[in-house]
Parts: sequence; C-alpha cells; structure tokens
Amino acid sequence: MFKFSESLQQRMEQLLEKKKAAQLMAEEVAELDTIGELDRIFTHINAMMVAEDANQ
Repeated sequence: MFKFSESLQQRMEQLLEKKKAAQLMAEEVAELDTIGELDRIFTHINAMMVAEDANQ
C-alpha cells in the first residue's frame, strides 16, 4: 500500500492547520494542492491494488 512518509504527513497537517486559520501563503496553497493530488493518486492506486487482490 502507498502512504505518505511521516514527514509529508506532518507537513500536510501543518498546512491544513494554517488553512483553517486562514494563514496560508500562496506557495503553501500550491504545496497543499499538490499534496492533495498525491493523496488522491495514492488512494486510487491502493483501491486498484485491493480490487486486484479481491479478484484473485
């Protein structure tokens, strides 16, 4: 299964906290968007792997 490293997970949580407080700078918005896209990709790949295992 694909998952974030501990440091990337912590960074995402930091950025989400700053977003809640409306304190994100423009480059942090882009960083959070990129991490979010990576999260969607990992979720999709993991779902495909689970489905493949279920079909065997």
